[in-house]
Amino acid sequence: MSDPFAVAEKVSGPLPELTADEIDAAAKRISNIMEPTPLQRIPRLSALTGAEVYLKREDLTAVRSYKLRGAYNLMVQLTDAEKAAGVVTASAGNHAQGVAFACKAMGVKGRIYVPTTTPKQKRDRIRVHGGDFVDLLAVGDTYDAAAAAAADDVARTGATMVPPFDDPRTAAGQGTIAAEFLEQLGRAPDLVVVPVGGGGCLAGIGTYLRERSPQTAILGVEPSGAASMTAALVAGGPVTLPTIDPFVDGAAVRRIGAVPYSAISRFGGRVRSHASLPLLTTTESDSGAGSFRMMHVDEGAICTAMLELYQNEGVIAEPAGALSVAALREIEVEPGSTVVCLLSGGNNDISRYGEVIERSLVHQGLKHYFLVDFPQEPGALRRFLDEVLGPEDDITLFEYVKRNNRETGAALVGIELGAPEGLESLLERMDRAPIQCERLEPNSPAYRYLT
Repeated sequence: MSDPFAVAEKVSGPLPELTADEIDAAAKRISNIMEPTPLQRIPRLSALTGAEVYLKREDLTAVRSYKLRGAYNLMVQLTDAEKAAGVVTASAGNHAQGVAFACKAMGVKGRIYVPTTTPKQKRDRIRVHGGDFVDLLAVGDTYDAAAAAAADDVARTGATMVPPFDDPRTAAGQGTIAAEFLEQLGRAPDLVVVPVGGGGCLAGIGTYLRERSPQTAILGVEPSGAASMTAALVAGGPVTLPTIDPFVDGAAVRRIGAVPYSAISRFGGRVRSHASLPLLTTTESDSGAGSFRMMHVDEGAICTAMLELYQNEGVIAEPAGALSVAALREIEVEPGSTVVCLLSGGNNDISRYGEVIERSLVHQGLKHYFLVDFPQEPGALRRFLDEVLGPEDDITLFEYVKRNNRETGAALVGIELGAPEGLESLLERMDRAPIQCERLEPNSPAYRYLT
């Protein structure tokens, strides 16, 4: 698969090299449209890990994500002719908001392509930030489909591409995050945790740290359902994943960019196996000075982190924004060390919280689904409630599979446990009961279809 954003170099000519000096220059360029975002120490996460944990609050930018940095840094460097031709981009939603903001601020016309799965909240905010300067087009059900449509637009119209990650100007703007938190912290952090989608942010932050704070360890975190950077590092170059889970929309990318790969592959490391996917790490300890590691986190764990951030800190994080925090429960951190987690965005549609809660409960082992075949006799449901359910178990879903028979027969039953440990005793009671019960395993075809 060719890179849909390869046309960028044809339009703009030779692109600048991604370096710490270029990132410092980007920081000056964007200073007139945004203030540094807060670096906030989080007592709960510090107690959880034994380290000093800080969140870099990119959810508090004007577009509620870090994407404004890269979009504006690129667009402010365009020539008059490139701006007159209008700009085009593709995005899952956050980069689109950054481009829309820049279009309105600079008076540049733009066309923005997003997948049809982009949450309504993000689409509404794109229109607010861009106003009459942008046209929003929804194409396909993945970011990659939108990217292909954007590339076709540029080929047909001669408009100027603004890539969301595969351009050193975009990555340099995103790398300004590192320049900020180093100044705010006043010292080199021991570990920086960065969410990864297309790779531009990791490339920018990692490049800056390798030059200005080489002793800092870097951890890149992907959703398990879209681990395209890990796949690229294992394969020795960008590869296209056959399928992805689009839930973590801000990081659900089937193919990472060539520019980010070029930068990140120079961070050093080796491949080893972990869980169901390979991990890239150095021969040093995972949190050792200067080490680099990639890991993936289950979407359910991400949902749990989102809910905990909201319930404890009052922070509204989108799924990609919570990736770095979710990773903290999966790794061992040196006690007393300083850890900076990038909270990359807060554009979460409130209508998605039902699914967020569901995925979190399943991940924690609290939510389970069963096909229960009730005998065709009176009182079968009452016996199930009295003899099978535990005192802390709740039925959250009950639906007869045969809709024309709502009295007897098989039913889909969702049960929420009081504690994960209650599953074993529940299954034992089901075995003893004169009722046939079949547990639906997560990720099985029946589970995905019925839930």
